[in-house]
Formats: sequence, structure tokens, C-alpha cells
Amino acid sequence: MGFVKVIKNKAYFKRYQVKFKRRRECKTDYYARQRLILQDKNKYQTPKYRFVVRFTNKDIVCQIFSSDLTNDVCVASAYSHELPRYGVKVGLTNYPAAYCTGLLLARRVNQKFKLEYKGPVRADCDMDEWGQEYFDNEFSMDKLDENGPGAFSALLDVGLARTTTGSRLFGALKGACDGGLDIPHSDKRFPGSKVNEDGELETDSETQRKYIFGGHVSEYMKKLQEEDEDAYKRQFSKYTAAGVGADDIEDMYTKAHAAIRADPCKKRAGTELGRFKTGAADRSREKKSFKVARTGREDKADAVRQKLLEMGKKSVSAMDWKEDEAGAVEEKVEEDVAVEEEDDEDDDLL
Repeated sequence: MGFVKVIKNKAYFKRYQVKFKRRRECKTDYYARQRLILQDKNKYQTPKYRFVVRFTNKDIVCQIFSSDLTNDVCVASAYSHELPRYGVKVGLTNYPAAYCTGLLLARRVNQKFKLEYKGPVRADCDMDEWGQEYFDNEFSMDKLDENGPGAFSALLDVGLARTTTGSRLFGALKGACDGGLDIPHSDKRFPGSKVNEDGELETDSETQRKYIFGGHVSEYMKKLQEEDEDAYKRQFSKYTAAGVGADDIEDMYTKAHAAIRADPCKKRAGTELGRFKTGAADRSREKKSFKVARTGREDKADAVRQKLLEMGKKSVSAMDWKEDEAGAVEEKVEEDVAVEEEDDEDDDLL
């Protein structure tokens, strides 16, 4: 047997440093986080905001965070499970839902800070107007007023997700920028973008519009319905139950964009179920009290006398006791004793 070098020896373990807990759990990329939260010292604790996008199996989370010395502060948030309030009842984790969630967050932030940046309405944009906000493939937002406040600026925080072309991350990013947030980015990762043979970036505005309004979902629904009816019913059962067909998707998202811009802080309806289906229509606002009422001295004495009489103790002092209750209990005890004596006599005769 050849020589085997021992790599993990005593010196290795002696110098081993455990990584941070959230890095071990694959939740936080501290290399990226350090560069996202560090602020110049001459800005005197001016918050540096992050546009955080996270995806779960059933939800899309968009939040605006700022960092302090001790903790992170959430400025605003939006979730895709709120989209049914605006007419989007199905497909809450796809690309157009990510766009709607980012748009919802942007409108809430602008409403909170009373900013007038509204962004372009994609339903009214022609293909010639698409992409005018990019200069040399970089996003830029002009001030509405030279003397007025600028747009709300934030940095995109994708976490540990892969930033591939056409990812839902960039759908949320596009929605946030169309809602009036200033987030530095380029358009090379949106759907349809690619590098040609000459090494130049080409963007496809029609593909971007198709993904924002759910055109790719509509095409797949039509294709699957023609090829396999059973697979269509199985895969799009919730769409069928909600009455949403392949031709209704674009109109659904168009109305949702308008509803989000009209009222981004729409309150939850009384009949709307919670995130874990725990809500109810008749929610009671009464406070529950789990405190046990304290028993007074007289009540405790009554309980003791009651117990003694039930045990057959006839001579119980009733000085502080209610005479009516004492008499009723004594009569009951006497009746029980008489019945027991009759039973004993019957046993003797047998």
C-alpha cells in the first residue's frame, strides 16, 4: 500500500473555524451581503436599502430592507398570496405573478413615502416605446422635478438563487422598476435576451411582454389541451375551477396591474382565508381571558361543608353557611342514609 497523506490532522482541526449558522443552512450569502449593506462613513447612518426577492413552493416574497448595527429593518413587503384581492386567483408563483408582486411592493413604498414616481403602464406601451428607460443596456430613471425628491433607490438582493436568463427574479425586478423604484440593473437577463454571433446583446421586447402578461402560460394551455385533454384537466384544474381559460389570462393580468396601481394597500376582505386557510368570515374581536377567578373564604368554607355532608357528617357547624343550602343538603344526606338502611334490611331478609 502506497503512502497516504493525512490532510485532516490535528493542526487542521485546531485551526478549523465554523461558518456562520445561516451560511451552514444555505440561507445567507455573506460575501454578497457584506457588499450590499456596507455604507460610506461620511453618509452618517443613511439607510442603504435592499430589494429582497425570495421564492417558496407556494408564495413569492418581495421586501424592502435596511440594515442597522444590530438587526435588519423591514420597510415594506408584498406577497403573491395577496394577489387574489386584485383579481389574480391562480398561478401565484409564476413569472407574471412575480411581476405583479414587485409592482405591488413598489406602489406601496411610493405611497408610504408620498413619492409621485409611477413608472410606465405596460398595457398601454407600444413595442416602439418598450425599453426606452435603458441607456447602453443600463437602467436609468430621471427625476420628475430637479428640486424635488428623487426616486426610491434600492439594490437587488437575490440571496443564493441562480440569476439565469428569464428567471422569475427579474420578473419581480421589472415590476418594481415599472412601479417607480430605482434599482440599478441591465436588461441582459430578461426573457428573450441573448448575445448574437458578433458578441452584442439583443433584447426581445415582444418576449418580455408575453411573459409579463402570461402569454407563455396561455400558449402552453392551448398546446396541452390539444395534445392531451386528461393532462390538461389534471394540471390546470384550479384554472378551470376559477373559470380562467387560455384566452382570459392576459385580460386578468391587465386588470390586476390597474387595480394594484389604484389601491396598493387594499385591505383583506372578511371572507378571505388566511395564508394557512385558517380565516373565517365571522372573526370575533373579543379578547379571551384565561385567568381563573379567585375563590373567596366563604365559598371555600361552603365547599368544605358540602364535601363533609356528602361523606355523611351530620354535625356540621352552619354559623357562616347559608341555612337554606345547609338544610337541603342535610335532607338529602338523611334520605341517602334511609335508603341504605332499607337496602341492608332487604339483604338480611334474603
